[in-house]
Amino acid sequence: MATKRIADEPAYVLHRYDWSETSLILEVFTRHHGRVALVAKGAKRPSSSFRPVLLPLQPLSLAFGGDGDIRTLKSAEWIGGHVMPTGDALMSGYYLNELLLRLTARDDPHPQLFDVYGAAVRLLASGDPDALQWALRAFELLLLKQMGLLPALDAQTLTLQPVMPEETYTLLPEAGLQWVPDHSRHALRGAQWMALQAAIDAPSPLVALLRECADLLGPLQRCLRLLLNYHCGVGALHTRQMMLDLQTL
Repeated sequence: MATKRIADEPAYVLHRYDWSETSLILEVFTRHHGRVALVAKGAKRPSSSFRPVLLPLQPLSLAFGGDGDIRTLKSAEWIGGHVMPTGDALMSGYYLNELLLRLTARDDPHPQLFDVYGAAVRLLASGDPDALQWALRAFELLLLKQMGLLPALDAQTLTLQPVMPEETYTLLPEAGLQWVPDHSRHALRGAQWMALQAAIDAPSPLVALLRECADLLGPLQRCLRLLLNYHCGVGALHTRQMMLDLQTL
């Protein structure tokens, strides 16, 4: 039986590791096929055309084939459009990649999430330090939404009662959106949660969320951290801990 061949597939490399002395295994995020594992034969050889191309956070066009769990990379081209993020932006990009590796399943397409990821990476590469944290929070919300892990933000999850604009609520991993006293550090006002929900439902949710997240970074980050760690099954994500360690140094 002929193996299936995919060509001209938009993709990003999420992770790579050694497979042999000369080859690599890649975890790539593609627009039409979701997360896919590929073997890049000979990619570590100095003469390989793959060496300068298979970089993280760079838009690529791939061709690959095969029917197994790990398919074979046939070609890879850099599409261009932005430079590689550096510094904090580079670490933030690795953080986005870790989230995708932990929360998406292989061969499960999410074209809208792919487009959101690409836009977030371009924001990181822009060099705007203010946009960095906004982009991370917006991506986290949309990733959780796409994975079916984000409850409605305009109603209390357990009672289905609408949130009240002046009351305070937090996101709990096992209980969803729930009322808490207004002195909680992990809380936002109902009006703020409703604004986030409206942004998620907007025709261009990433753009709308960037505006809403700008004034909510501290408490929103704490809420989302608990939720993401719970669904990722870890106490702390590797890239987040690495960023904290670097800040300490």
